[in-house]
Amino acid sequence: MNKVADWLSHKSPVSRKNAAETVFEDLRGAILAGRLPVGIRLPSEAKLAEHYGVSRPIIREAMRSLQTLGLTRSRSGSGSFVISDRQAPELAYGNYSARELIEARPFIEIPAAGWAALRRSDEDMARLLQLCDSMERQEDALKWVRLDSDFHCLIAEAARNRLFARIVTDSRDALMRQSELVNLMADRRITSNLEHRRIAEAIAAGSETEARTAMRDHLDEVEQAMTWIISQRPANS
Repeated sequence: MNKVADWLSHKSPVSRKNAAETVFEDLRGAILAGRLPVGIRLPSEAKLAEHYGVSRPIIREAMRSLQTLGLTRSRSGSGSFVISDRQAPELAYGNYSARELIEARPFIEIPAAGWAALRRSDEDMARLLQLCDSMERQEDALKWVRLDSDFHCLIAEAARNRLFARIVTDSRDALMRQSELVNLMADRRITSNLEHRRIAEAIAAGSETEARTAMRDHLDEVEQAMTWIISQRPANS
């Protein structure tokens, strides 16, 4: 029996709650420990979904984050392969790296939040608060990530600065990939909801200072989570 077949033979059904996190950590642990060695082709989405007893979208979410960490690579028509048993020192989300996002976001989103507090329309405010409500109710991780992205894009639009809006929109895919990874590894969804609510309430109050401070605090927490993720290494390294 080969290594993949041997690994698959041990069924690992998971509960619906935090399913993507559980799948991600199990696959990540198997790769870092060498149970799924470098060079091996991973099972198909369908086989992994059967193995864990979850849906294929949950498998896709976990696989995207493994790829972000530099552990796997998807090859068109061939499947996904393990390419490293160590996390990449420089994480990348498509066109942008984690470092680039961490460095750039405070210079864009903090002032955007301040301008949004001064320039937002009643319609902007209603949509922003509605997004907060939706994020707090949402249990599906991928849907939450999309709402999170909508929240940050709306603030840039409400600032009435087309350059801010364009930059945030251009980096939207990278921001969503980062949000997925942070949620899987640092479990920040509930805390993020509280931070988003604080930002929205400051914008609703028309307080430029409070909006900037709330956004700065939020981005500081994201940076701390990313710094912790990047520092993670297997126990036997």
